[in-house]
Amino acid sequence: MALEEYRKKRDFKKTPEPAGVVKTRSGRELFFCVQKHLASHLHYDFRLEHNGVLLSWAVPKGPSLDPKTKRLAMKVEDHPLDYGEFEGVIPEGYGAGIVMLWDRGTWTPEVEDVDAALKKGDLKLTLNGFKLKGSWVLVRTGGRYPGARGGGDRSWLLIKHRDDWSGDLDITEFAPRSVKSDGDFEDILAQDTPAVWMSNRPAKGGDAGAMFAKIIERAAQLQSDRTASATSPAAQPTTTDTNDTKNRKRTTVRRRTTESPKKAQRKRAK
Repeated sequence: MALEEYRKKRDFKKTPEPAGVVKTRSGRELFFCVQKHLASHLHYDFRLEHNGVLLSWAVPKGPSLDPKTKRLAMKVEDHPLDYGEFEGVIPEGYGAGIVMLWDRGTWTPEVEDVDAALKKGDLKLTLNGFKLKGSWVLVRTGGRYPGARGGGDRSWLLIKHRDDWSGDLDITEFAPRSVKSDGDFEDILAQDTPAVWMSNRPAKGGDAGAMFAKIIERAAQLQSDRTASATSPAAQPTTTDTNDTKNRKRTTVRRRTTESPKKAQRKRAK
Protein backbone atom coordinates (compact mmCIF):
# COMPACT_ATOMS: atom_id res chain seq x y z
CA MET A 1 0.00 0.00 0.00
CA ALA A 2 1.25 3.46 -0.97
CA LEU A 3 0.49 5.01 2.45
CA GLU A 4 1.29 2.01 4.65
CA GLU A 5 4.56 3.44 6.01
CA TYR A 6 2.96 6.85 6.59
CA ARG A 7 0.13 5.34 8.67
CA LYS A 8 2.40 2.94 10.51
CA LYS A 9 4.43 5.85 11.94
CA ARG A 10 1.44 7.79 13.29
CA ASP A 11 -1.23 7.43 15.97
CA PHE A 12 -4.20 9.27 14.51
CA LYS A 13 -5.87 9.42 17.91
CA LYS A 14 -3.07 11.77 18.99
CA THR A 15 -2.08 13.66 15.84
CA PRO A 16 -4.23 16.09 13.81
CA GLU A 17 -2.51 14.94 10.62
CA PRO A 18 -4.90 13.42 8.04
CA ALA A 19 -4.95 9.63 7.67
CA GLY A 20 -5.79 10.18 4.01
CA VAL A 21 -6.42 7.87 1.08
CA VAL A 22 -4.79 7.45 -2.31
CA LYS A 23 -6.53 9.87 -4.71
CA THR A 24 -5.77 9.65 -8.39
CA ARG A 25 -6.60 12.75 -10.43
CA SER A 26 -6.44 13.34 -14.16
CA GLY A 27 -4.62 16.20 -15.86
CA ARG A 28 -1.04 17.23 -16.54
CA GLU A 29 -0.92 19.99 -13.90
CA LEU A 30 -0.30 18.48 -10.47
CA PHE A 31 -0.22 19.81 -6.90
CA PHE A 32 2.99 20.54 -5.01
CA CYS A 33 3.73 22.07 -1.63
CA VAL A 34 6.57 22.82 0.75
CA GLN A 35 5.92 22.56 4.48
CA LYS A 36 8.28 24.22 6.93
CA HIS A 37 8.52 21.80 9.84
CA LEU A 38 10.04 22.59 13.21
CA ALA A 39 10.47 19.26 15.00
CA SER A 40 13.67 17.84 16.52
CA HIS A 41 15.29 20.13 13.92
CA LEU A 42 14.05 22.69 11.39
CA HIS A 43 13.60 21.40 7.85
CA TYR A 44 11.42 21.86 4.78
CA ASP A 45 9.28 19.03 3.38
CA PHE A 46 9.11 19.18 -0.42
CA ARG A 47 6.08 17.29 -1.79
CA LEU A 48 4.97 16.45 -5.35
CA GLU A 49 1.65 14.88 -6.32
CA HIS A 50 2.12 11.64 -8.24
CA ASN A 51 -0.09 8.56 -8.63
CA GLY A 52 -2.57 9.69 -5.97
CA VAL A 53 -0.07 10.52 -3.20
CA LEU A 54 2.49 13.19 -2.34
CA LEU A 55 6.06 12.04 -3.01
CA SER A 56 8.09 13.62 -0.22
CA TRP A 57 11.65 14.77 0.45
CA ALA A 58 12.97 16.41 3.63
CA VAL A 59 15.23 19.35 2.74
CA PRO A 60 17.24 20.34 5.86
CA LYS A 61 18.28 23.81 4.66
CA GLY A 62 15.25 24.55 2.51
CA PRO A 63 15.09 25.23 -1.24
CA SER A 64 17.64 27.58 -2.82
CA LEU A 65 17.03 29.78 -5.87
CA ASP A 66 20.76 29.78 -6.63
CA PRO A 67 21.63 27.21 -9.36
CA LYS A 68 25.10 26.85 -7.85
CA THR A 69 23.63 25.66 -4.53
CA LYS A 70 22.72 21.97 -4.32
CA ARG A 71 20.39 21.24 -1.44
CA LEU A 72 20.33 17.80 0.16
CA ALA A 73 16.83 16.27 -0.05
CA MET A 74 16.22 13.02 1.84
CA LYS A 75 13.40 10.85 0.43
CA VAL A 76 10.81 10.02 3.07
CA GLU A 77 7.52 8.12 3.06
CA ASP A 78 4.72 9.12 0.68
CA HIS A 79 2.01 11.33 2.21
CA PRO A 80 -1.71 11.56 1.38
CA LEU A 81 -2.86 14.39 -0.89
CA ASP A 82 -4.89 15.83 2.01
CA TYR A 83 -1.61 16.51 3.80
CA GLY A 84 -0.86 19.21 1.24
CA GLU A 85 -3.19 21.63 3.04
CA PHE A 86 -2.10 20.66 6.56
CA GLU A 87 -0.82 23.36 8.89
CA GLY A 88 -0.83 23.01 12.65
CA VAL A 89 0.65 21.46 15.75
CA ILE A 90 1.63 17.80 16.12
CA PRO A 91 1.63 17.48 19.94
CA GLU A 92 3.52 14.19 20.31
CA GLY A 93 4.87 11.13 18.55
CA TYR A 94 6.44 10.97 15.10
CA GLY A 95 7.22 14.44 13.74
CA ALA A 96 6.06 16.23 16.90
CA GLY A 97 6.37 19.96 16.35
CA ILE A 98 4.85 22.75 14.27
CA VAL A 99 4.04 22.46 10.57
CA MET A 100 3.67 25.57 8.38
CA LEU A 101 2.39 25.52 4.80
CA TRP A 102 5.30 27.56 3.44
CA ASP A 103 4.52 27.26 -0.29
CA ARG A 104 2.02 25.57 -2.57
CA GLY A 105 1.02 25.55 -6.21
CA THR A 106 1.24 23.25 -9.20
CA TRP A 107 4.06 21.34 -10.86
CA THR A 108 4.57 19.99 -14.35
CA PRO A 109 7.00 17.21 -15.25
CA GLU A 110 9.60 18.13 -17.87
CA VAL A 111 9.82 14.44 -18.77
CA GLU A 112 7.36 12.09 -20.44
CA ASP A 113 7.60 9.31 -17.85
CA VAL A 114 7.82 10.37 -14.20
CA ASP A 115 8.21 6.81 -12.90
CA ALA A 116 11.12 6.16 -15.26
CA ALA A 117 12.74 9.47 -14.20
CA LEU A 118 12.38 8.57 -10.52
CA LYS A 119 13.85 5.15 -11.15
CA LYS A 120 16.76 6.74 -13.01
CA GLY A 121 17.18 9.32 -10.23
CA ASP A 122 16.84 12.41 -12.44
CA LEU A 123 13.45 14.19 -12.31
CA LYS A 124 13.22 17.54 -14.10
CA LEU A 125 10.17 19.64 -13.28
CA THR A 126 8.59 23.08 -13.45
CA LEU A 127 7.09 24.67 -10.34
CA ASN A 128 4.42 27.34 -10.24
CA GLY A 129 4.02 28.25 -6.58
CA PHE A 130 3.77 31.46 -4.60
CA LYS A 131 7.50 31.39 -3.79
CA LEU A 132 9.08 28.67 -5.92
CA LYS A 133 8.75 28.97 -9.69
CA GLY A 134 10.49 27.90 -12.85
CA SER A 135 12.61 24.88 -13.72
CA TRP A 136 14.14 22.54 -11.09
CA VAL A 137 15.66 19.08 -10.90
CA LEU A 138 15.77 16.33 -8.28
CA VAL A 139 18.88 14.15 -8.66
CA ARG A 140 19.61 10.99 -6.67
CA THR A 141 23.16 11.00 -5.27
CA GLY A 142 23.66 7.42 -4.14
CA GLY A 143 24.41 8.61 -0.60
CA ARG A 144 27.71 10.25 -1.54
CA TYR A 145 26.66 13.78 -0.58
CA PRO A 146 27.95 15.23 2.76
CA GLY A 147 25.28 15.01 5.45
CA ALA A 148 23.38 12.19 3.76
CA ARG A 149 22.26 9.29 5.93
CA GLY A 150 20.48 6.04 5.26
CA GLY A 151 20.36 4.07 2.02
CA GLY A 152 21.56 5.46 -1.28
CA ASP A 153 18.03 5.56 -2.71
CA ARG A 154 17.03 8.11 -0.06
CA SER A 155 19.67 10.72 -0.80
CA TRP A 156 18.79 13.28 -3.48
CA LEU A 157 19.70 16.85 -4.38
CA LEU A 158 17.20 19.63 -5.11
CA ILE A 159 18.68 22.09 -7.62
CA LYS A 160 17.27 25.21 -9.28
CA HIS A 161 17.89 25.57 -13.01
CA ARG A 162 19.04 28.95 -14.30
CA ASP A 163 16.05 30.99 -15.55
CA ASP A 164 14.06 34.16 -14.76
CA TRP A 165 13.17 32.74 -11.33
CA SER A 166 16.71 31.89 -10.23
CA GLY A 167 19.03 34.20 -8.29
CA ASP A 168 21.01 34.62 -5.09
CA LEU A 169 18.00 35.85 -3.08
CA ASP A 170 17.56 33.66 0.04
CA ILE A 171 13.87 32.84 -0.40
CA THR A 172 13.56 31.20 3.03
CA GLU A 173 14.70 34.45 4.67
CA PHE A 174 12.91 36.78 2.25
CA ALA A 175 9.52 35.03 2.55
CA PRO A 176 9.49 33.05 5.83
CA ARG A 177 5.75 33.06 6.56
CA SER A 178 2.83 30.77 5.73
CA VAL A 179 1.02 31.03 2.39
CA LYS A 180 -2.10 29.67 4.09
CA SER A 181 -2.39 31.90 7.16
CA ASP A 182 0.37 34.51 6.62
CA GLY A 183 1.51 33.52 10.11
CA ASP A 184 4.80 32.40 11.57
CA PHE A 185 5.38 29.42 13.90
CA GLU A 186 4.28 31.36 16.99
CA ASP A 187 1.02 32.39 15.27
CA ILE A 188 0.26 28.78 14.38
CA LEU A 189 1.03 27.60 17.91
CA ALA A 190 -1.00 30.45 19.45
CA GLN A 191 -4.04 29.22 17.51
CA ASP A 192 -3.59 25.85 19.22
CA THR A 193 -2.23 25.29 22.74
CA PRO A 194 0.97 27.20 23.54
CA ALA A 195 1.37 25.23 26.80
CA VAL A 196 1.41 21.87 25.00
CA TRP A 197 5.22 21.51 25.34
CA MET A 198 5.96 23.39 28.54
CA SER A 199 7.27 20.18 30.13
CA ASN A 200 8.30 18.05 27.14
CA ARG A 201 9.34 19.94 24.01
CA PRO A 202 10.17 18.00 20.80
CA ALA A 203 13.66 19.56 20.97
CA LYS A 204 15.29 20.84 24.16
CA GLY A 205 18.87 21.53 23.11
CA GLY A 206 20.68 23.09 20.18
CA ASP A 207 19.27 25.60 17.70
CA ALA A 208 15.88 23.85 17.46
CA GLY A 209 15.49 23.80 21.25
CA ALA A 210 16.28 27.51 21.50
CA MET A 211 13.85 28.24 18.67
CA PHE A 212 11.10 26.25 20.40
CA ALA A 213 11.63 28.14 23.67
CA LYS A 214 11.23 31.52 21.93
CA ILE A 215 8.23 30.39 19.88
CA ILE A 216 6.40 28.98 22.91
CA GLU A 217 6.99 32.22 24.81
CA ARG A 218 5.79 34.37 21.89
CA ALA A 219 2.78 32.14 21.25
CA ALA A 220 1.72 32.32 24.89
CA GLN A 221 1.98 36.12 24.74
CA LEU A 222 -0.01 36.27 21.50
CA GLN A 223 -2.77 34.14 22.97
CA SER A 224 -2.78 36.23 26.15
CA ASP A 225 -3.05 39.44 24.10
CA ARG A 226 -5.91 38.02 22.03
CA THR A 227 -7.78 36.93 25.16
CA ALA A 228 -7.36 40.40 26.69
CA SER A 229 -8.45 42.03 23.44
CA ALA A 230 -11.52 39.81 23.17
CA THR A 231 -12.73 40.90 26.61
CA SER A 232 -12.34 44.60 25.79
CA PRO A 233 -15.30 46.01 23.77
CA ALA A 234 -13.20 48.99 22.62
CA ALA A 235 -10.63 46.63 21.13
CA GLN A 236 -13.14 44.68 19.01
CA PRO A 237 -12.46 45.26 15.29
CA THR A 238 -15.36 46.03 12.98
CA THR A 239 -16.20 43.66 10.13
CA THR A 240 -14.88 46.28 7.70
CA ASP A 241 -11.57 46.54 9.62
CA THR A 242 -11.17 42.77 9.62
CA ASN A 243 -11.87 42.46 5.89
CA ASP A 244 -9.55 45.37 5.09
CA THR A 245 -6.77 43.71 7.07
CA LYS A 246 -7.26 40.40 5.27
CA ASN A 247 -7.26 42.15 1.90
CA ARG A 248 -4.03 43.97 2.73
CA LYS A 249 -2.41 40.66 3.72
CA ARG A 250 -3.49 38.99 0.48
CA THR A 251 -2.19 41.92 -1.56
CA THR A 252 1.16 41.77 0.27
CA VAL A 253 1.53 38.04 -0.38
CA ARG A 254 0.67 38.43 -4.07
CA ARG A 255 3.12 41.31 -4.44
CA ARG A 256 5.90 39.29 -2.78
CA THR A 257 5.36 36.18 -4.80
CA THR A 258 4.51 37.33 -8.32
CA GLU A 259 7.84 39.11 -8.77
CA SER A 260 10.92 37.25 -9.90
CA PRO A 261 13.94 37.22 -7.53
CA LYS A 262 15.83 39.49 -9.92
CA LYS A 263 13.07 42.14 -9.75
CA ALA A 264 12.92 41.86 -5.95
CA GLN A 265 16.68 42.31 -5.74
CA ARG A 266 16.54 45.46 -7.89
CA LYS A 267 13.84 46.90 -5.62
CA ARG A 268 15.88 46.22 -2.50
CA ALA A 269 18.94 47.89 -4.06
CA LYS A 270 17.08 51.20 -4.62
